[in-house]
Amino acid sequence: MIDLGISKIALIGAVALIVIGPEKLPRVARTVGTLLGKAQRYINDVKQEVNRSMELDEFRKMKESVESTAREVENSIQSGASEFEKSWADATSGAADFSGGLDSVPQYRHPKKNWRLKQGATPQWFKARSGVRTKAQSGAARVARFRPQPSRKA
Repeated sequence: MIDLGISKIALIGAVALIVIGPEKLPRVARTVGTLLGKAQRYINDVKQEVNRSMELDEFRKMKESVESTAREVENSIQSGASEFEKSWADATSGAADFSGGLDSVPQYRHPKKNWRLKQGATPQWFKARSGVRTKAQSGAARVARFRPQPSRKA
């Protein structure tokens, strides 16, 4: 930009004082300061916009490279999976020839755990001590059970 030293600024100020006059000089200085501030903000905004557009271009290039790499990896995985399926089919067909068929290979079955048997495995003494109800009672029966008995005086 413009190289302004202290001597040049003093010279400009002296000429402005003579030309504009001492009455109007503060108002003109404020106006010039405001305009310079607006110009600096505008220049900074333009710089930021240029930087944003450059970063956006870089991000686009990076995105394209990542997408192409992902496509290559996906293609290699698919080709590897198809090769694996072929080799698996060859291996299982060879095993069927030697072992007498696929029926001899046991199939996986879920163990079918019965949770009712597990609950029934808890001992009765533990249920009684921990307060687990073993018999269903109606509300009226529960009230009658815990109702205080009238005391007998003879």
